Amino acid sequence: MVSRVTLGRRTEAVGGLVVRYGLVLVVVWIAVLKLTASEAMRIQQYVSHSPFMSWLNGVLDPRPLAIVLGAVEFAAAVLIAAGPWAPRLSAVGSALGVLIFLTTLSFFLTTPGVGDAAAGGFPALSPVGQFLLKDVVLLGASIWTLGRSLGRTTS
Repeated sequence: MVSRVTLGRRTEAVGGLVVRYGLVLVVVWIAVLKLTASEAMRIQQYVSHSPFMSWLNGVLDPRPLAIVLGAVEFAAAVLIAAGPWAPRLSAVGSALGVLIFLTTLSFFLTTPGVGDAAAGGFPALSPVGQFLLKDVVLLGASIWTLGRSLGRTTS
């Protein structure tokens, strides 16, 4: 018979794998979507209203901007995936993930139409608001993988 402590540790280990590689899967998927023309145009609604990122519109057209953002996301995902074998690299990827999701969560405050006007406005969320809200969990997963990676690095 397995003790509760052992069962708890095994469950936590499985949960950790799901968090790490679920984060990797979602970030890779989002990164690959950035290669499509429709996604490049869609992210403009977020970037153009952002005080942190709107300047990028003067540097790159929507499609190249989306490709650059997707490349950063893809790199972060690959580095996060390396956590069990290369914790220092994973820490870099996780820190990138934290920055990515803090940035996208800032869109929650700057993008018009986050609240659902038909339902009385905020806190009722429009599809735009619902899309952004998921990044709270992705931010948490990035922070968790960062902590795990930092805990495994040696000086």
